[in-house]
Amino acid sequence: MLRGLCLPRPWRPLWARGCASDGAAGGPEIQVRALAGPDRGITEILMNRPRARNALGNVFVSELLEALAQLREDRQVRVLLFRSGVKGVFCAGADLKEREQMSEAEVGVFVQRLRGLMNDIAAFPAPTIAAMDGFALGGGLELALACDLRVAASSAVLGLIETTRGLLPGAGGTQRLPRCLGVALAKELIFTGRRLSGTQAHGLGLVNHTVAQNEEGDAAYHRARALAQEILPQNIPTRDRLEGMAAFREKRPPKFVGE
Repeated sequence: MLRGLCLPRPWRPLWARGCASDGAAGGPEIQVRALAGPDRGITEILMNRPRARNALGNVFVSELLEALAQLREDRQVRVLLFRSGVKGVFCAGADLKEREQMSEAEVGVFVQRLRGLMNDIAAFPAPTIAAMDGFALGGGLELALACDLRVAASSAVLGLIETTRGLLPGAGGTQRLPRCLGVALAKELIFTGRRLSGTQAHGLGLVNHTVAQNEEGDAAYHRARALAQEILPQNIPTRDRLEGMAAFREKRPPKFVGE
């Protein structure tokens, strides 16, 4: 639950057309809410697929892509915060049960969609924050790595664990983890499939902040929201942010507006 917020706007569902949802009580798996009052400018994406621990299935990915497409055109969004509605879980990674039912060609198409999703998050024109209050494994950690900033509860569990299942990270983790931690350490974590606590991840520089978990299980969310509040007054120009991201990807100095 959100404590002490002035939120006149309810969670807004985004349905994936022609797909059955696995959200709570048959509801949407991705919900969006724009905060109001002193938090105006902060928008939250709530991931809510409890029966599959927020696994990245077809419906989940479709709804998240649709949400990002709509929010990208909304100039009122100045900070975008990713959080989970499932206690103890941020995102458990790819939906392997769905994957087992796919043909080889379908798997290839789905992996491309996952890469596209992570690229859309990475290129979002406002700062993005991942609030990890629980497990962020495989594609779940890749989603967090696509965000600009990461906050984790000390009890959260993070890892690119695909190698323990005979796979390799396929949604950008092999690129973004080395940028974050350096090549040698990233290789070690990927090759071993090692799981890190939130505290260990913070010590390595994988997350910006770590906090002790609370009874409600949403301590990382509250720290991420406080971080978003710090960002709001800065009024980062959209064009400068997009140029900065492009320069980072292309490994060149950025050319900001006015220079």
